[in-house]
Amino acid sequence: MVFDFLKGEFIDVISWLDDTRDTMVWRFDRRGQAIKMGAKLTVREGQAAVFIHEGQLADVFGPGLYMLETNNMPIMTTLQHWDHGFQSPFKSEVYFVNTTRFNDQKWGTKNPIMARDPEFGAVRLRAFGTYSMRVTDPGKFMTEIVGTDGEFTTDEVSNQIRNQIVQAASQALAGSGIPVLDMAANLEDLGKIITTAIAPKVAEYGLSIPEFYIENISLPEEVEKVMDKRTSMGVAGDLNKYMQFNAAEALANPASGAGGMMGAGMAAGMGLGMAQNVGPWGAAPGAAPAAPPPPPAAAKAWHLAENGATRGPFSESDLAAMAASGALTGASMVWTAGQDGWKPAAETELSRLLSQVPPPPPAG
Repeated sequence: MVFDFLKGEFIDVISWLDDTRDTMVWRFDRRGQAIKMGAKLTVREGQAAVFIHEGQLADVFGPGLYMLETNNMPIMTTLQHWDHGFQSPFKSEVYFVNTTRFNDQKWGTKNPIMARDPEFGAVRLRAFGTYSMRVTDPGKFMTEIVGTDGEFTTDEVSNQIRNQIVQAASQALAGSGIPVLDMAANLEDLGKIITTAIAPKVAEYGLSIPEFYIENISLPEEVEKVMDKRTSMGVAGDLNKYMQFNAAEALANPASGAGGMMGAGMAAGMGLGMAQNVGPWGAAPGAAPAAPPPPPAAAKAWHLAENGATRGPFSESDLAAMAASGALTGASMVWTAGQDGWKPAAETELSRLLSQVPPPPPAG
């Protein structure tokens, strides 16, 4: 800040040197002094000077060196009714607005965003990232946001911008239709959607968002753990090979936490497994073990329909006894799980039981 006081009480030079990184607006401190007509105004690159006269927005100056006179202060001249020139001091508040980019502003969702995923169903998402903002209309920014604040920082406007971003992000993520597992590949497109949605709203404040980034979209921790287990199972593939690999790692590094007694136990288990694989014929090491037999198929349960009522369930051994006694015939209506409706026993696989029943004995 530079102050040159010439001719007693009048300010002759108006300028601002910003040594901060977050000051968006700074009010030139007049200390009750008047501004001299013809004073020098220095506006540096990345700045704008806004004159507020009696609570009203007056003139806005971009970068440059100015001699304050009626010919370059048209709005102030109109407000003061300086029709024939003016040489006396006047009172006006001067605000310097920083028009450079303010980078690395943070945003994030406080609460989860509910979205519908084609694979996982309803999911809760969180997202966060960074953005930059810039004052594009200093006059509108002063009237809509700053008011009479003598020093205005990024923290005072970032909360409002952050709310706009989160609202747009919630709508974009929930309505995108992009599967959760594919969102990481579409962060740039989603960022453009959000930027487009908030641009008109921040423009009402005299601001723009030159850059916007989504750094991460995440699921709840418990869902991520389930996905990690699912991924691990896919990577492990053959569980037998996976366990053998872990056992070999433990043996190769007995000093690690997996060594010691655990390593010895795994070694014993591997030795027993290898002995079983060798078998009585002394198969060569490395020979593939015989595959275990498949588990027996579950026995079917059958139901009988007699006189409008059902009986059962019966096993095949029960039905074989009933066929031998004549209680089950080829015309008996039967049903089992997976069969399309009731059928005569002779038209089902039970026909083999009926074929094993001996015919009636010959007449004596």
